[in-house]
Parts: sequence; C-alpha cells; structure tokens
Amino acid sequence: MSTHNRRSIQRILSGVDERIFSILPDRVISNFRSPASENALLWNLVYPLAQPTISFQSLISIHPLWGTHNLGQEDDNLRPYYWGYSASGARMPGLDVILNEIDGPGNKTEIDLFLRGSKNLVVVEAKHRANFGRCSRYLQERCPEIHTHELHQPCRYWETGRQNFSEQLLFGGRPMAEDRPPPCNRHYQLARTLVVGKALAQELNLDFYLWLIVARNYWKNLEKTWLDFVDQVRDDQLWRKMRVIAWEEIRDLANT
Repeated sequence: MSTHNRRSIQRILSGVDERIFSILPDRVISNFRSPASENALLWNLVYPLAQPTISFQSLISIHPLWGTHNLGQEDDNLRPYYWGYSASGARMPGLDVILNEIDGPGNKTEIDLFLRGSKNLVVVEAKHRANFGRCSRYLQERCPEIHTHELHQPCRYWETGRQNFSEQLLFGGRPMAEDRPPPCNRHYQLARTLVVGKALAQELNLDFYLWLIVARNYWKNLEKTWLDFVDQVRDDQLWRKMRVIAWEEIRDLANT
C-alpha cells in the first residue's frame, strides 16, 4: 500500500493491511481523513464483527430506532462488501451490471455496505453527521424534467425500466415545472439506493432489506426525512424489512 493511502486511512483501528484499501476509489479513501468520517466508523465497527461473516440473526435481534424489532427470520451468514468490495478486494458479484443498468453512464450509486448471505441481501446507508443526499442537478437548476433548457435530455430515473423511481416509490407522476421541489430531489440518495439494491437482490434471488445506521443522538436530524421516504415505498413487505439501527448498538454487539 502506498504511503499516501496509509496517511489517508490513519483512522482505521484494524485491518489496515487488507487489500481493499489499495483499490478503493479516491473519493472513498478521502472520507477517512474527516474527523466525522462515516467510512472510518463503518469499517471500525463492522470489520471486527465480520471475520469472515456476521450473523444475520445477531443484527436482526437489535432493537431498532425505527422498524420492526424481529420478523422471525432464520439465521444467515452475511459476508460484508464495503463500498462494493470485500475486505480482500473482490468486487460484489453482479453489482457493476446492475449499476450500469440502473444508473447508465456517469456517476454510479455508491452504497456504503452490502451484507450478502445465502438467503438475504442487506443494503446499508451509513450516516454519522451528514444528511441524505439530494439531486445535484435539481439544486444546480439543471433538472432535465423541470428546467426547460435541459428537456432534450430526460432523467433516466423516470424512463421505462427497473431504474424508474415510480416502480418502487409513490413519487407521483413525472416531475413538471410546477413541482418545486419534487420528491425525487429530497429523496434522491435513498431512492437510488433502494432501486439498485432491489434490482441486485432480484438478480441474486435474495430477500432484500434496506437499513439505515445512524448515531442515536443524530437520528432526530434524519427522522422526518426517513419517515417521509418510507411512506412512499410501494411494497408493504419491503417496508417491513426497512429499519434504522444505532451505531451504539453495533458497538455493543462487538463487545458481547
């Protein structure tokens, strides 16, 4: 590993020599430098628990900040993929095909953590002190659906296909000029995460779960947006599989 990368990931407590740190994109590595690094928190709490897998039952038994406590699922050995890679540097099987299908050319949806078992796929959005991402094109007044000078280039998330937000979410019709702001702006990050995760689970023939992990004292900052988002989920079964877990509970799990 280069000296530059070692300096960038100095907040790692264990596993610093894992091959993943030699292949992660610079945008992921750079987050480790931040005092409020979500990436360092994710790695430092999950990596010691998952050697090489983590029990699905141990995670599902955690009392959530929001969501169903325990649906009675069978246990499953979950293998972690951090930002799409295993600790040894292997790419998550099938992920790039799905990202190309859902996101098309350009920036791809970046998911913090996948937990893949023989029966289940858990997709995790990790937050520390940040809010959910919104649509940069809308914020920059470049939305192809609303800002008329871009109408020649429609937003792919409203085009026919599995990437269409309205297939999974009650966002209403295609955004129009009077929709300011549209729900796909407010929920852009979570919507893309859900659509990618659901499509990947379908391809792998796994049950899909979407979880948020957040610090207990920061949950109040995200709760309103999260509750509005989950109210838009079309699939009642998926809604029941969505949950919010406190980082503190993950830390306690590591100490048991």
